[in-house]
Amino acid sequence: MASSRTGRGSATGTPPRGPRRPLPPAPKPQPLPHVRRVVVVGSGKGGVGKSTVSTNLAVALATTTQPPLRVGLLDADVYGPSLPRLMHLSGAPQLVERSDGPPLIRPLQNHGVHCMSMGFLLGEKAPLAWRGLMVMKALEQLTRHVAWDVDVLIVDLPPGTGDVPLSLAQTVVVDGAVIVSTPQDVALADAYKGLSMFEKMGVPVLGLIQNMSHYTCTHCGHHAHLFGHDGVRRWAERANTPLLGSVPLTEAVMQSGEDGTPIVIAAPQSDAAQQYRQMAGELARKLGLDSKA
Repeated sequence: MASSRTGRGSATGTPPRGPRRPLPPAPKPQPLPHVRRVVVVGSGKGGVGKSTVSTNLAVALATTTQPPLRVGLLDADVYGPSLPRLMHLSGAPQLVERSDGPPLIRPLQNHGVHCMSMGFLLGEKAPLAWRGLMVMKALEQLTRHVAWDVDVLIVDLPPGTGDVPLSLAQTVVVDGAVIVSTPQDVALADAYKGLSMFEKMGVPVLGLIQNMSHYTCTHCGHHAHLFGHDGVRRWAERANTPLLGSVPLTEAVMQSGEDGTPIVIAAPQSDAAQQYRQMAGELARKLGLDSKA
């Protein structure tokens, strides 16, 4: 009986394979038009106050640095946009007509910051049930189809190390990353993954921010370390990464977010506001945007 096997190239077998074609090179990140510097603010874990940190850093950069900077704030959390509430903004953005291309979206402004969020386009309460491809298209819309004209664009990333931070770093020239974490180990473990992701993608990590570092009793002044004591500071020393600052947990910070007036504006003399101003100045220096650059 003849063998049922067929050789390569036979009439009934698989055709012979030619030489394997090399994969096309990955696209190189491109700068955003009319944006001098792009800084992403990330965390490996949700609930650490990353959006509040991003908002206050943006406002501090726009209002307290010398010389004053033109600052943009991009809410890249497509599924859970919080920028509209934190910056007290609502309504659909207008379009800017162009003679050399399709119209661009004009960012909304408040507290001296140019803001863009999917929450402006779909509404704060509109749920999204999009898969990855749709999210990537939305990210492209929020970055390259917006009429940015700023010295620095702060990008508030969603939690984790998923599609959005990866796609952004692969398509947009990112000048630096800031990692936000609370001091306890469960948050630090995930924040470390975020730092490792940026390092592997060649994005410089400008520093770490310890949020909710401690709570001070308004009656007796006692410091309570509700989420552990100086965990981010110790991690920064081990990782040889700068600690940009430590922001306390206060009712004023929470209330200012609810009211849409960042603590830098609402209580400029508070410890938290002073920390944000110091961190904004350090970021401007690292990015070459301060008066000494």
